[in-house]
Amino acid sequence: MQLNQIDDITDYLIDSEIMDYNNSRIKEKALELSLDSKNQFETIKDIYEFVRDEIHHSLDINGQKAAFKASEVLNNAQGICFAKSNLLAAMLRFLGVPTGFCYQRLTHEGGYILHGLNAVFLDNKWYRLDARGNREDVNAQFSVDSEKLAFPVSKEGEIDYPGIYSKPVESVIAAFNGAETVDELMEKIPDRLIENST
Repeated sequence: MQLNQIDDITDYLIDSEIMDYNNSRIKEKALELSLDSKNQFETIKDIYEFVRDEIHHSLDINGQKAAFKASEVLNNAQGICFAKSNLLAAMLRFLGVPTGFCYQRLTHEGGYILHGLNAVFLDNKWYRLDARGNREDVNAQFSVDSEKLAFPVSKEGEIDYPGIYSKPVESVIAAFNGAETVDELMEKIPDRLIENST
């Protein structure tokens, strides 16, 4: 699939209220994880594997913390896909790696649900990676040779959206606003990509 960069490359490096990479814990953890990296590929891989493996997917552990802000996701050590993608973006952006947001429409409980993942800019090319978290039926990896996402799109009605966004789409942000638990949040997640109005 041909990926489509939506915004200017510099937009994929900014911090924000959601991707608060000037938070001391985010900076400290990003520097710690990248300390022994020999190159940018290793840096991305090490931070990706930390978010994938050490920040639990809330649904896998019956967690109910509906954090969205990167520093809160790190503090809670859990989050759903969108939250984990915010943390991954914040840590990599702090280290100077352009990082964006991508989406898939997947089958879920008889209908569809939007799924969030990231893309990183490495050697003048975008690569998607999914820090959702592995389990028996999920084996996502960071690879520049062939894409190894958590959920390859295969069923009728599922969609791999080609856009790479510099910030989470408004419909995802809106789902988190006012949701106090993961159960509440899951009821509000859109079933398709609704692009930002600006």
